[in-house]
Amino acid sequence: MGDISKDIQSTFKNNKIKAFINLKYTTHWLMSKENEFFKPYGISPQQYNILRILRGAANEIKVQTVKERMIERAPNATRLMDKLCDKNLIERFRCEEDRRVVFVKISKVGTGLLKDIDASLKMDFLDKLSDSEALTLSNLLDKIR
Repeated sequence: MGDISKDIQSTFKNNKIKAFINLKYTTHWLMSKENEFFKPYGISPQQYNILRILRGAANEIKVQTVKERMIERAPNATRLMDKLCDKNLIERFRCEEDRRVVFVKISKVGTGLLKDIDASLKMDFLDKLSDSEALTLSNLLDKIR
């Protein structure tokens, strides 16, 4: 089991500061793992999030709706969707009634990519937690927010 004090060779004023630093450290560790996992698929974790949002939508949805549903609210979401469009992973079109409104939907190619990712997605590090511990962690994170 890891120990934040040893990992960054530091001591902490109190347990709340230790928890805060540990949360930040773990967040960056997880982000690094995510980036490493998605690299062979040619997409970023944020683009994966967009594809999952679109797969979960029954039909096409507004770009603004995608932005609101993103886990990591990226200011460059439009650019991320441009790249997904260029890779034929999503389709984009304008609203007939209001040309300012843009809709997006996942393409068949995008759905296929998600199936490939789902088949290989492993989060072995979560196996270290029991279901009860995972629920406790989730509840604590909710409490912080």
